[in-house]
Amino acid sequence: MKFHILFLFIAILTVTGCAKDTVIKQSEGAKKPHKQSHQAEKKGICANPATPPTSKCSETVTAAFDRKGTLWIAWVNNDHIYVQFSLDKGISFSAPVKVNPVAEPVAAQGESRPKIKLDAQGNIYLTWVLTLDKKRSTYIRFSRSSDGGKHFSDPVTVNDNLEIIRHRFDSLAIGKNGEVFIAWLDARDGEAAKKAGQDFKGLSLYYAWSDDGGKHFYPNKEIAAHTCECCRLDTAVNKTNTPVVIWRHIFEGGIRDHAIVNFKNWNTPDEITRLSHENWQIDACPHHGPGLSISDTGSYHSVWFSNSPTKQGLFYAYSKSSGKNFSEPVNFGNAGASHPHVLALGRQVNIAWREFDGNNNIIWVMKSADEGKTWTKPEALAKTAETADDPFLVSDGQKIYVSWQVQQQNFRLNPVDEIKMTQKVAHSEQ
Repeated sequence: MKFHILFLFIAILTVTGCAKDTVIKQSEGAKKPHKQSHQAEKKGICANPATPPTSKCSETVTAAFDRKGTLWIAWVNNDHIYVQFSLDKGISFSAPVKVNPVAEPVAAQGESRPKIKLDAQGNIYLTWVLTLDKKRSTYIRFSRSSDGGKHFSDPVTVNDNLEIIRHRFDSLAIGKNGEVFIAWLDARDGEAAKKAGQDFKGLSLYYAWSDDGGKHFYPNKEIAAHTCECCRLDTAVNKTNTPVVIWRHIFEGGIRDHAIVNFKNWNTPDEITRLSHENWQIDACPHHGPGLSISDTGSYHSVWFSNSPTKQGLFYAYSKSSGKNFSEPVNFGNAGASHPHVLALGRQVNIAWREFDGNNNIIWVMKSADEGKTWTKPEALAKTAETADDPFLVSDGQKIYVSWQVQQQNFRLNPVDEIKMTQKVAHSEQ
């Protein structure tokens, strides 16, 4: 059964893509989602620059568990990234530790947020986007801690192309042996084409990786040209301990659907495979990227957004063939739904997303106990009239939690098992 979504958007197309500030608006009659804006006005203690650093004053908080079940969060205050840990699932936290000793303009809105991951030995890795003076120009930055978060290495720039152009939407994955893999969207190919008088659609997908825990990185390499400019990408590590990357691609004819690539090894991407087939032809940037999770059974689970003439809303599909083909997509959510996130734990798969009903931000969750073949009816986990960040799913290896943030309030971690496994209504067959 599909949950139909009444997404109708009008693309204001002055030029191709968001590289020229293209805007996608809601259809006429829809209420403007002002409560979900990430440009929240600072008030209370957050309006005082002398206030000690606190996650309450960060627009985004990113969370991850280590192998021992300790929760770690990363957030930004006054151009510094801070890291804290919690031994009681987010009830209390350690004192914040500063990552970048020298203040720098860190992007911390929506998908442009610091990423935090840990390896099996407890080493901590962070990436983020450094905003440069030239409009829409950014670098990818990296830092690590090998002493349990007490100290962090001096930040380094991952992109070896140092033109003042776009290097953005970074995604971080950590291998079983401490390999560090970073993928991002990069403008260097487009800039080279422009200088040669050639046309170039979108950006390119690049990566760098390290086999010594981030002490050194191999040179940047390209995965694919002609990616969507303003949509997040996602990465995961499969059972063979090699990276997998998913992103919104610009296919022939201006189709902006999704693609996936497996790596043969940490330094060699395999052939690109098309994942979604909504055939969304749009000469603009949708600002909606996909999500990916790979279970320990080897199943691939993906979520995405589309607004094609025939298929609108949020979608889920799984693959039992390492991404070579996917099941028939399940359509879910209601009007105003955005940012689907998926996480698999054994045979259990959870999806979380946010909806804006004109007055409230609502966090929804949908669950599967059979690797995505059937799904529970979506249920609301939380609601707020305040400005809220997007929900993310994290796991301590035993349970799955929703990680999210409400402006000017404490970070929130909600167990998904608070949602009862009700009647299964959504089906997906491969």
